[in-house]
Amino acid sequence: MSRRQPDAERLAVWRAFLDAHASITNMLEHELQAERDLPLAWYAVLLHLSEAGGQLRMAELSERLVVNKSSLSRMCDRLESAGLVRRDAVPEDARGIYAVLTKQGREVLRRAGPTHLRGVYDHFASYLTDTDVTALQRVFAKLPTAAST
Repeated sequence: MSRRQPDAERLAVWRAFLDAHASITNMLEHELQAERDLPLAWYAVLLHLSEAGGQLRMAELSERLVVNKSSLSRMCDRLESAGLVRRDAVPEDARGIYAVLTKQGREVLRRAGPTHLRGVYDHFASYLTDTDVTALQRVFAKLPTAAST
């Protein structure tokens, strides 16, 4: 059985994608940490909780963030200690736990949002033409996502 492998051009695009992702993520992390004393991973948790109406089951949050459950649990320990989230039992499921965005967590997210959005613009969006955006939308729509794997 032969193994399928990308050609050199596609492999180079893959490598450029990984390098750009790492570079942009590092810049966003640095800016959030420097300006808001907030790790990018914490921002992502707060954002997902906010977008979900303020709470998610831990298992679902883990899937959305594409992190394993034990890593998320440790992160939520720190977020809970900082007063940004709390964990509540799921009434209809004795084993289920909700991660819940606190009032303080909402405020931290509100203050951090402009820093993050500025960074996304400066380090990513400002480089894209309308044609680039259309092409990237088309390409990314074809790719599998963590939720579908």
